[in-house]
Amino acid sequence: MTLDDRSFATLADRTLARILDAVERGCDAADAELRDGILTLELDEGGTFVVNKHGPNREIWLSSPRSGAWHFAWNGTVWASTRGPETLEAVLAADLAAATGTEIDLG
Repeated sequence: MTLDDRSFATLADRTLARILDAVERGCDAADAELRDGILTLELDEGGTFVVNKHGPNREIWLSSPRSGAWHFAWNGTVWASTRGPETLEAVLAADLAAATGTEIDLG
């Protein structure tokens, strides 16, 4: 599904804000900051996750110290990986749980 620039920006901003809220409520082991479309999650034990919107491709990109780089595109329902069936929320939740020992519901 192709989003226009405005729809992409709105949807991506809402997604990043929702993830920020979930991490702030559910994970004491990460310091979360959202600024200018870039969500940074710095872990107390070291390591930084970066989740950002990438307007030219209309994707959300994830840089994870656990599983590497990911690109996710909106499929009409979820942010799905551009290289497989994984979703943004599932990958990020699994990587955060592995890194912090805390299960976080990002859905």
